[in-house]
Amino acid sequence: MAVLVVNDLKKSYVAPDGSRQPVIDIPHLELKEGEQLALQGSSGGGKTTLLHLIAGILKPDSGSIVINGTDIGALGEAARDGVRAENIGYVFQTFNLLQGYSALENVLLGMLFGRGADEARAKKLIDRVGLSGRSSYRPRQLSVGQQQRVAVARALANNPRLVLADEPTGNLDAKNAREALTLIRDVCRENNAALLLVSHDREVLAQFDNVKDLKELNRAAAAVA
Repeated sequence: MAVLVVNDLKKSYVAPDGSRQPVIDIPHLELKEGEQLALQGSSGGGKTTLLHLIAGILKPDSGSIVINGTDIGALGEAARDGVRAENIGYVFQTFNLLQGYSALENVLLGMLFGRGADEARAKKLIDRVGLSGRSSYRPRQLSVGQQQRVAVARALANNPRLVLADEPTGNLDAKNAREALTLIRDVCRENNAALLLVSHDREVLAQFDNVKDLKELNRAAAAVA
C-alpha cells in the first residue's frame, strides 16, 4: 500500500526582483509502507522544501500530495496539521527540542498533537533509543548524539505511517551519525513505517539500497543545474 503519492507537485518563491523562482517541480514520487528511500541533493536543491511540502508545513502551488489516502495539498492549515500529527514523524537536522522540557516531556509533547499523551509509550520509546537513564535530563544536559535520539523517539511518538528525515546526521560526528542512522532505520522497520531521508552525505546514502537523485526527480532543480 502506498503511504505517499506525489503527482505534478510544484512550488516556487518570489525572488527579490519580483519574478517567480521555481524550487519544486516533481511529476511523480511514491513510497510504499515500510519502504526506505534516500534522496540525494546539494544545498539549495529543494530538499527541505520538498519535505516541508510533504509534511504539510508548506502549501504547494499546484499538484497533489496524498498521505495515507488524504490529499493534504487540498486542505487548509489546521487540517494539514491534523494529518501530519496522525501520519507523519519528522526528524530535523537541528533536532528542534524544547529546551525547557526533559527528554521524556519532549516526547510526550509530540503526542499532544496526535492521539494524546501516552506516558507508557513515551517511556518505551525513550528506552528504545537507549536513554532510559536520562529521561529526566533536559536537552542541554545531553550530548548532541543523545539529543538526536530524543528527536527520533519524538518522531515515532504517534506511530506515524511515514517518517521524514532532513539531513538527520548533519550535526553529528561520524560515530554518532552511524548510530543515529541505524536507529532511525531500525525503528522504522519495527513500526513498518515508510522512511524518506534526504542527505548530501555519501556515507549516509551508501547505507541505502534505494537512492534517488533529487535533480532527476525535480525538473526545477535540473533546470537550475
